[in-house]
Amino acid sequence: MQERYSGRGDVIVLGLPRGGVPVAAELARVIGAQLDVFVVRKLGVPHQPELALGAIASGGARVFNEDVVGYSGVTREQINAVIAREEAELARREALYRGERPRPALRDQIVILADDGLATGATMRAAIAAVRQYEPLWLAAAVPVAAPETANMVAELVDDLICPLQPTSFQAVGIWYEDFSPTSDAEVRDILTRFPSSAGS
Repeated sequence: MQERYSGRGDVIVLGLPRGGVPVAAELARVIGAQLDVFVVRKLGVPHQPELALGAIASGGARVFNEDVVGYSGVTREQINAVIAREEAELARREALYRGERPRPALRDQIVILADDGLATGATMRAAIAAVRQYEPLWLAAAVPVAAPETANMVAELVDDLICPLQPTSFQAVGIWYEDFSPTSDAEVRDILTRFPSSAGS
C-alpha cells in the first residue's frame, strides 16, 4: 500500500465520520497524504427509516436507489422532506467538522475513503457512489477490518480495497478493537484541525 500511495501530491484520504476519521488520520500520516472528512447521510424511507432510498454527501452529491424509491411508494414531497432534514444535519456536521477549511477538490485525484470497519458496508457504498460523481482519477476504500462478504462486495465498487483483516468469524467491527470507544464530534474536529493542511501537497 505504501509503495502505491506514498510520496504523491495527488492523494487525499477522506474519513467517514465519526469513527473513520481517526483511521483516516493515521493512514494519511503514514503515506504523507492530505486528510479531510466526507460526510454521508442516509435518506431513509419515512415509514421505514432503516431502509435507504438514497444518500446525500459532502459537496452536494446525491445518490438514489431507484428500486427502493419505486416499490416503497414514497411521494416526491416525502422525498424532498427527507432530503431537507438530512441536508440540514449534513450542513451542521460539515460546519462543525470543517470550520473554515474549504472542501477538497476530488476531480482527477487519488481518493481513499477510510472507515473503522465494514459490517453491512451501507455507508461506504453510499460514500463510494457519491465520490464517483466528482470524477476522481482513482478511488480506494481502506478499513482495518471487514466481514469477508462485505469486503468482496465493496472491492467490486472501487479500484483498490485496503483491508488487512477479514475474519470468517467477523460478528461486529467493535470486537476487533482493543478500544472501540465512540469518537465524538469534538474529537473529529480536533483531528482535522491539528492535521497539517499542507500534507501531501
